[in-house]
Amino acid sequence: MHETEPGPDELAGLLDRLRAGDREVFGALAARYQPGLHAFITARLDARLAARVDASDVVQEALLEALTRLPDYLERRPLPFRAWLWKTAYERLLKVRRHHARARRAVDRDVAWPDRSSLLLARLLLAGNRSPSRRLQEQEAAQCVRQALEQLSEVDREVLLMRNADELSYEEVGCLLDIAPAAARKRYGRALLRLRQALIDNGLLEEPS
Repeated sequence: MHETEPGPDELAGLLDRLRAGDREVFGALAARYQPGLHAFITARLDARLAARVDASDVVQEALLEALTRLPDYLERRPLPFRAWLWKTAYERLLKVRRHHARARRAVDRDVAWPDRSSLLLARLLLAGNRSPSRRLQEQEAAQCVRQALEQLSEVDREVLLMRNADELSYEEVGCLLDIAPAAARKRYGRALLRLRQALIDNGLLEEPS
């Protein structure tokens, strides 16, 4: 969880105030979640999309959509608030991707994996595990991670990123990707093993002793 986000008790109180009609609370609440949402979106913009789309715009559009849907959410509360907000932002990002793919008059079968995500995962997975005999530059490591990630499905890539970079729970990952938490856990374990093996094969990680 991002350090600016409210804790469970504070969030419960804010949601109660929203349900009671205090709509001004949403602006303050959105501001608390905005840094985490911005990081979430930024990590998923590849170079082509980032040249056309500002992550802040995607976040603002997602927050406006969330505000529009807020009465229904408060009535039903189908998901924890954070998962609901992140899912709204993720769905907005997918719409932006589809829109720009149509604008190019060519729908990619698979979205290019963003360099930011590869670099972030490289830092997380290689921290403290680089071989002392072969210290590659960070960008080289990120390139290797990207090549390994491209061998995985889009869902498996997202599970890895959501768990390692976004620090989402399996329940939250399942909500965002419309899969069961158990399936998210299984996909994560399988994808992590494949990614680690690829890094071992490229000399970025040492074989386990």
